[in-house]
Amino acid sequence: MPELPEVEALREFLEEHLAGRVVERVLPLAVSVLKTYDPPLTALEGQRAGATARHGKFLALRIGELHLVTHLARAGWLRWMDTVPAQPPRPGKGPLALRLVLQGGGGFDLTEAGTQKRLAVYVVRDPQEVPGIARLGPDPLAEAFDRAAFGELLAGERRQIKGVLRDQSVIAGIGNAYSDEILHHAKVSPFKLAASFDEAQVDQLYEALQDTLRAAVERAHGVAAGRLKAEKKSGMRVHGRAGETCPVCGDTVRSVSFADSSLQYCATCQTGGKPLADRRLSKLLK
Repeated sequence: MPELPEVEALREFLEEHLAGRVVERVLPLAVSVLKTYDPPLTALEGQRAGATARHGKFLALRIGELHLVTHLARAGWLRWMDTVPAQPPRPGKGPLALRLVLQGGGGFDLTEAGTQKRLAVYVVRDPQEVPGIARLGPDPLAEAFDRAAFGELLAGERRQIKGVLRDQSVIAGIGNAYSDEILHHAKVSPFKLAASFDEAQVDQLYEALQDTLRAAVERAHGVAAGRLKAEKKSGMRVHGRAGETCPVCGDTVRSVSFADSSLQYCATCQTGGKPLADRRLSKLLK
């Protein structure tokens, strides 16, 4: 799933390639993709694109007086084309969900792999009309998101820190991958209760969060949209690397699986050397 660093890179890419161009047509090609009907997609045609904004994992493209908002979900992606095929695409065929064509050539496709169709597109007058955006917590890279603000979010939280970091209503933009990376950087168990952190541990986690996200944004800066997925994977130290060697201590990266996801961690770095049990089968080892 694209998370804050990749979505920020897509925002920068679209700012460079889309701003100032006029939309010729927008073609919805998957029944499930469009979540709003008023204004219609056709209201974007003939309008000039402006700035592109990021709200957590959402992209909001200003087109005329409206906003084309998308959430790429787990398997969605944006594929830029300098030249759009002359033959119109056939709805319902393959991963293609939506195509935007610009006057004078060029445009992009929104695609979604797999069978779980969660990619979402909205046409709204204000991005805050999108329920997922309206519920977002603060952006972790915003100037106002300082150590004190982070500490206030954790205070009283009885949930495990992994879940807190992934909760978009608490902090916007962090998902499964970067929460693994942040916790590894901070040397914290993913199952530690958020409210149990002392001040020094909050300091350490806040620093790890900032360092991890800012480094990922820097790596993704200037990378073409088509290469962002590979760039994300190359920068991961533990996420998606179960069975490999931890680059910090040399232990083997381990995994815990859930119904629809998994997390990766290093026992030596994060849990005092104690492996965490697969929660599908047994309780967390004390």
